[in-house]
Amino acid sequence: MSQHLLDFTVAAPAFAALLLLFIPVRAMNVVRGVSLVGALAHLGGAIAVALNYDRAVGGVQMVSTHAVVPSMGIALTFGVDGWGVPLLLLTAVMLTTGVFASWNVQPRARDFFVLLLLLTSGVAGVFVSLDLFIFFLCYEIAVLPMYLLIAIWGTAKKVEAAGPFRFVWKMLDVGGKEYAAMKLTLMLLAGSALILAAMLALYTGAGSTSFDLRHLAMTTYAPSVQTWGFLAIWIGFGALAGVWPFHTWSPDGHAAAPTAVSMLHAGVLMKLGAFGVIRIGMILLPEGARDWVWLVGSVAMINIVYGAMSAMAQKDLKYIVAYSSVSHMGVVMLGAATLTINGWNGAVFQMVAHGLMTGLFFALVGLVYGRSHSRWVPDMGGFANKMPAVAVFFTIASLSSLGLPGLAGFVAEFLVFLGAWQSGQVIWAVAGLVGAFVTAVYVLRASKSIFWGPGPSEQFHDLTDAHGTEWVALTVLATALIVLGIWPRLGLDFIDIATSEYLPAVAQQTLEALR
Repeated sequence: MSQHLLDFTVAAPAFAALLLLFIPVRAMNVVRGVSLVGALAHLGGAIAVALNYDRAVGGVQMVSTHAVVPSMGIALTFGVDGWGVPLLLLTAVMLTTGVFASWNVQPRARDFFVLLLLLTSGVAGVFVSLDLFIFFLCYEIAVLPMYLLIAIWGTAKKVEAAGPFRFVWKMLDVGGKEYAAMKLTLMLLAGSALILAAMLALYTGAGSTSFDLRHLAMTTYAPSVQTWGFLAIWIGFGALAGVWPFHTWSPDGHAAAPTAVSMLHAGVLMKLGAFGVIRIGMILLPEGARDWVWLVGSVAMINIVYGAMSAMAQKDLKYIVAYSSVSHMGVVMLGAATLTINGWNGAVFQMVAHGLMTGLFFALVGLVYGRSHSRWVPDMGGFANKMPAVAVFFTIASLSSLGLPGLAGFVAEFLVFLGAWQSGQVIWAVAGLVGAFVTAVYVLRASKSIFWGPGPSEQFHDLTDAHGTEWVALTVLATALIVLGIWPRLGLDFIDIATSEYLPAVAQQTLEALR
């Protein structure tokens, strides 16, 4: 049974999406029910994968293979390792809570849930694919629905044209949801072109017989392929991970996306980029990682500090969270660049912790915006008087974001900064600590301004607290942040297995680059 468990887990959301196409648009309760069943089936499969994964054995488990194009060595091969287990669980949790957060989405709810479920199947496929071609295919399936989800169901925040290029801003409709959707799509497609070029180089360099990642990992590639191939993969996947300066689509995309899409976007999609850099770039091209690891770490420092400073300068609540994601994804890439056990463990744990935290943030932003019809922080104040539960959950997310001990964010950042120190790159650790300090400033200031300051003014007289299905996302995500903060072994026991297996082959090639 476990042999086909991953097939079921990946296919469940896609099958629910297919079933939705045959349901009348007006049958809203049926549409919601099928979407929820698809999400719960995916969650149940992810939990079963975690329970069936043998940590004593480690390695890749529950492998299933179905030939697709035998002549080219392409096969639908799924298998899960210690990294895939927590990331698969994260994806399932974000989908389930996203469905509840979108319970009353309008208009065209059926189409919305179809795209949301299809996107999730793509994400799950990336985390468990053992075939590089299928890995790339699932990656594209995860990314492309974002255009429609933002362009149709997103919100616009017009930016007034100014300066010598104001006619260009006006022509591009900067700040509009179509602008954000197109900007996201074009930048990620450009990154995909680089990934595809590197992927073909890996395939031909390994003899053009198989796309299997296990086969490719045993191949020693020419130095030129190692050098440019890793750079292409880092930029290509890094664009989705919000790596500076290719991050500019991210704040606009997050701000324009509807609540559930923002939750999945920041919660799991950005993790695909970081996962691709480590799983494909560093593991398959260790010598290329040696050549460029200094750049990965240096840019990660910029990400952390620049993202935090940009978030501190924002007045729009969604942009604060969006730039915060840019900063926190820098922590992930910094951990990857350390090439240490603690650094890599922290990087993957940060993917999970940040996914839960930012999912909670965007769920809360959606609630605040839905009731106040505003995201402008200076206009808000005293919301805790009428939204006490929302205020509590926002405080939990804020404290995890700044790295308070006892919450998941602290565990991840501590491991990454410790790994940076152990690698000998003290400046990386210092940059991380500066970013954590700035993060504390802007999240506490935003929390005080929105919930604990004076007010609310008369324009917010009809505020109400969370109710109904809205409680599900808030409770589940906040509980997960607390549980992983108090008992991090729930995730680290899986993560450390994969790190201990993959890192030695990479570190022995790159250790000298860190000295």
